[in-house]
Amino acid sequence: MNNGLNPPATEPLQTSQANTSLNSHRKIEDDALLPVRMLNEFTYCPRLGYLEWVQGEWADNLETRQGSFGHRVVDKPDRKKINSPKNKQADVLEEEEEDSDQIHARSIMLSSDQEGLIGKLDLVELDGTVATPVDYKRGKAPDIPEGAYEPERIQLCAQGLILRDQGYQCDSGILYFISSKRRVVIQFDDVLVARTRQLVQAFRETADAGIIPPPLEDSPKCPRCSLVGICLPDEMNLLQVEPLEHQDDSPSQSPLSDKPSQPRRLLPTKDNALPLYISEQGAFVGKSGERITIKMKKEELASVRLIDISQVCLFGSVTLSAQAISELSRRGIPICHFSYGGWFHSITSGFVHKNVELRIQQYATAQDSQRSLNVARQLIAGKIKNCRTLLRRHIENKQAPVLAKLADYHKRLADIDSAQSLLGIEGMAAKEYFGEFFTFFPDHPELAIDGRNRRPPRDPVNAVLSFLYSLLTKELTVVLQAVGFDPMLGLFHTPRYGRPSLALDLAEEFRPLIADSTALMVFNNGEVNTDSFIQRAGAITMTTAGRNSVIAAYERRMETEITHPIFGYKVCYRRILEVQSRLLARYLLGEIPEYPSFVTR
Repeated sequence: MNNGLNPPATEPLQTSQANTSLNSHRKIEDDALLPVRMLNEFTYCPRLGYLEWVQGEWADNLETRQGSFGHRVVDKPDRKKINSPKNKQADVLEEEEEDSDQIHARSIMLSSDQEGLIGKLDLVELDGTVATPVDYKRGKAPDIPEGAYEPERIQLCAQGLILRDQGYQCDSGILYFISSKRRVVIQFDDVLVARTRQLVQAFRETADAGIIPPPLEDSPKCPRCSLVGICLPDEMNLLQVEPLEHQDDSPSQSPLSDKPSQPRRLLPTKDNALPLYISEQGAFVGKSGERITIKMKKEELASVRLIDISQVCLFGSVTLSAQAISELSRRGIPICHFSYGGWFHSITSGFVHKNVELRIQQYATAQDSQRSLNVARQLIAGKIKNCRTLLRRHIENKQAPVLAKLADYHKRLADIDSAQSLLGIEGMAAKEYFGEFFTFFPDHPELAIDGRNRRPPRDPVNAVLSFLYSLLTKELTVVLQAVGFDPMLGLFHTPRYGRPSLALDLAEEFRPLIADSTALMVFNNGEVNTDSFIQRAGAITMTTAGRNSVIAAYERRMETEITHPIFGYKVCYRRILEVQSRLLARYLLGEIPEYPSFVTR
């Protein structure tokens, strides 16, 4: 379990210059060594260890932050020089035998080629050639005969094996439990050493096989794990039973009707951090301590805590300081760039997600016409059903021909055998849908809706729709990149320079639920009016005030909680976008037999 240590790293942390003599003779590449922290996670849950070490996943929660705070002292490396017994001269050893004062060394990075391990030791107590590792733990010491649970004992023993390979005598270690302020001595007997080496070998075999271990079933470990929203244990166990069948529109039927139970709601309903939108032309975005500041001509317009920001969205001419860019990138907060008119054209972020395994499968699926068609068919099936659901909620005649046509298009998807045919069905369904959808807007001469038009939009409704689709594409680009995908390579939309095709793919089933619903809301509630738009040379764009009104309505929609149609718990739309992206990843990696499209009915 992620129980409060620092975020995992596939590369070792740099130790101080004074401590390099301990492992300067090492030949093996660092990324071939197994971090002892990852061994702890694998012992606790094999799937967790795989997610963190092989796929490079990480997420914070309250317990991990508390653990980092508890380690704030031992995480500061010492500057003293400490030599390995292997490198000491005989006269030096004799001097130390006479002076056996104990030495304490903090935050030392050590490795062992023989054991295939690497780790940063919180504290090492040295008494001559005898070394005792001390590992700090966030919680209380458990009242069990062994003194500590197996993952902690295995991690400590692995540290001891590394010290032995460095030439020290290491027969025991100490677990210091911060909450109870208690030291627990763990003896490195033959049984514990053998078990540690067995788990090291098992972890390596699992990683080499490239197959993620299955999730735990109804385990009490899951709710406390910070990676539960990435792992999705209960959701995976439900979807692995069998592919979800396409349901008709009868409200009495449920995708869960033949399932034994619903998953626990382990996911938070909403995120605490939210997007920050900046559209004031000429604004300057800087960093002050733990806050992002927005200024205009040296006058502060706003100040927002970094922990409250999930992404920064800039419209038009907005300037960022180098310090703000660096801090946002370091924290994994993307900066999304829009033109003044609302075209999403680029993104600034830190390093790409380390999950190369997922991107390899994404590229392979994109080259496999049948497999990519299977995903695209599910996405378009979800879009058509959600379009039909939106029309049914607003149309007076429940027997209207458009509803029957959309239902027919949905049924015809089962016989589609090519991407071209799928594109044709999607186009015909969209034409029928928009023909009815535009009748739901106020009958006002200023709107003058002339069907779906864009590049550029020629009426206010289409201007708002295009902007909302841009916001939705931005949202999914950020999510897909965070999950580990390449947002530019799609499975339905063909790759095109500068176009996030995969984000457009996933946007299909959410256009009617999020963007189209928000457009209806802002016009029917009077949140935008004729003063919210500017017309130039036959094209329509929004004013700053109009754009801000649409953004506010969009964010309300994203924070709307609904009951998930498959899993049965309440969750907001923003969280649903992440869940669907992770389900797509699980399908591509072979964990579930089918990508389940998201439909509200």
